[in-house]
Amino acid sequence: MGPANPWSPDWRPDPTGRRLVAIRAARWGALLAALLLWPLTLLATLTTPGASDQPVAWSVLIAALSWPGLALLGAGLAPAAVGSRIDAVVAGIALAVGAPVAAVTSTVIGAVIVLALSSEGGEAGEAAGIAIRLGVQGAVRLAPLLAVATIIWVLAVRRAAAGPRPKDGG
Repeated sequence: MGPANPWSPDWRPDPTGRRLVAIRAARWGALLAALLLWPLTLLATLTTPGASDQPVAWSVLIAALSWPGLALLGAGLAPAAVGSRIDAVVAGIALAVGAPVAAVTSTVIGAVIVLALSSEGGEAGEAAGIAIRLGVQGAVRLAPLLAVATIIWVLAVRRAAAGPRPKDGG
C-alpha cells in the first residue's frame, strides 16, 4: 500500500479499502476516547484531595487540558483495535495504560504553558510535579472505571470502523 497522501506523486488508490477503514477507525477512536475518558479525568480532578478548595470551573479547565492527549491516543490506537481480536485486546490494554499518561502529559503541558505566560516563573515546575503526582493517584483510584471505559471504547471503535451494515434485499 502506497502513501496515504493523495497529493504525493507516489499515491495510488487502495482497492482493498483498508486505508478507508483505518481513517474511519482513527477518527472514531479519537472522538470516542475523548468522550469516554474525559469524564474520568474530570472525576479524578474533582475527587482529588484539596479539590474542594478550588472552584469547580478550575477543575473543569484542568480536565479539559487532557482532551488533546486522550484524542491523539485514541486515534493512534484505533487502527489496531479494528484488526484481529488479539490486536483489539492489545490496543485496549495500551489505551488503559496510556490514557492516564496521555491525560496527565497533556494537562501538564497546558498548565506549564499557561503558568509560563501568566506568571513570573518558578511555579510551572511545581505545578507539573503536583499534576503528575495527583494524576497517578487518580488513575489508581479510578482503575476499574478506566477498564470499563476501555472495553466500551474497543467495542465501539470496532463497530464504528466496520461502517454501515448492508441491508437485506429481501
